[in-house]
Amino acid sequence: MKLDWLKPLLGRTGPFTTVYLDATRADAAGETEVLDRWKGLRRELDRQGAPAALLDEIEERVTTQTRVPGPHGRVLIADSQGVAIDRVLADPPASNVAVHGPVPSLLPAARAADEAVSYLLVQVDRQGADLWWSDEAGRLDARQHEVVEGDHDVIRKVRSGDGWAHRRMQMRAEDSWERNAETVAAEIDRQVVERCPELVILTGDVREVPLLHEALGHRTKELVVDVPGGSRAEGVKQDAFDERVHATLEAFRARRREEVLDRFRQEQGRAGAAVTQLGDVVAVLQRGQVSELVLLESVSTPASALAERTVWVGPDPLQIAVDRAGLEAMGVDEGARELRADIAVVRAALGQDAGLTFAVDGSVDLIDGVGAVLRWHDPSTPSESLLTQSGDRTRVHDVV
Repeated sequence: MKLDWLKPLLGRTGPFTTVYLDATRADAAGETEVLDRWKGLRRELDRQGAPAALLDEIEERVTTQTRVPGPHGRVLIADSQGVAIDRVLADPPASNVAVHGPVPSLLPAARAADEAVSYLLVQVDRQGADLWWSDEAGRLDARQHEVVEGDHDVIRKVRSGDGWAHRRMQMRAEDSWERNAETVAAEIDRQVVERCPELVILTGDVREVPLLHEALGHRTKELVVDVPGGSRAEGVKQDAFDERVHATLEAFRARRREEVLDRFRQEQGRAGAAVTQLGDVVAVLQRGQVSELVLLESVSTPASALAERTVWVGPDPLQIAVDRAGLEAMGVDEGARELRADIAVVRAALGQDAGLTFAVDGSVDLIDGVGAVLRWHDPSTPSESLLTQSGDRTRVHDVV
């Protein structure tokens, strides 16, 4: 999972105000429910010293409808200048949380965002297609709906008749289907290049779906999954189709996660471009080597072992060290501070455009609950098979 959406926090200084809220509205009158949830959080933030003007700004945003149907959550992160992050989450948080302090609470937001998939749903028939884009939470957004119509008008075969005229009409119909598929495919290819979805779900007319699939460009074809049961017409069994889409997205999430973990295991097994243990992960974060930060799911809980550890950081996200002496050795004198390790490693990963993957506990061998897949490695890269530059002999671990 990419962390790009958290980039507005880079370069900002605390204190930060972080809010995780159940934004679900049971019905049109659900405004009161959300407001009641917020009022409790506001009282808590007020006790923690959050400025009243900032709380007013957050309240104005919280009470503005998201227009997202069904259960969902919301995360808002602000500093003294105002709200920097305002994002809808696919699922409501387990509990509403509000924190005002020197650093933003990043892990719950990243954990929730890890469930989101950016995708395009294409419903096609012999005339054209409806394109539905997901929003930032991975839900279909009615405001991002487009219609693409083909420009060939002979779309149905003649059911009876014989002779050349009848055969010619059949051929014209089939040619129209192909030309309309090409028109739709060209528009999908253009938008895939422009918007870079992770997945394209294709459904609709059983004759047109394979024609459209064939007309798509190579880049789009690599993203396509056919899901039967959808249609542009009314009368489709929407609940059954929605369940198929949900299962497709779940399978994609699992595959996306497993691809990262497979890379980690392979590189770890040959002492290559992967490291684990907090000290080694800090070392590669300093050097901008990290392609994907890997955390156990348990790390996202406040009582995790990693949350109880601290490291030292400077003003720049890549200024990170296991102790103050290490930070001073990097030339950082001003702005040095001690920070919770779980927050610091996510901050450093964000600063080098790394991704973030959460692993089910027990699915991968991570010392301290943290590891990294690297962009590159060299002889000076920490290795679990050797005593490394961290100097911590107690953390030597034989990876099998």
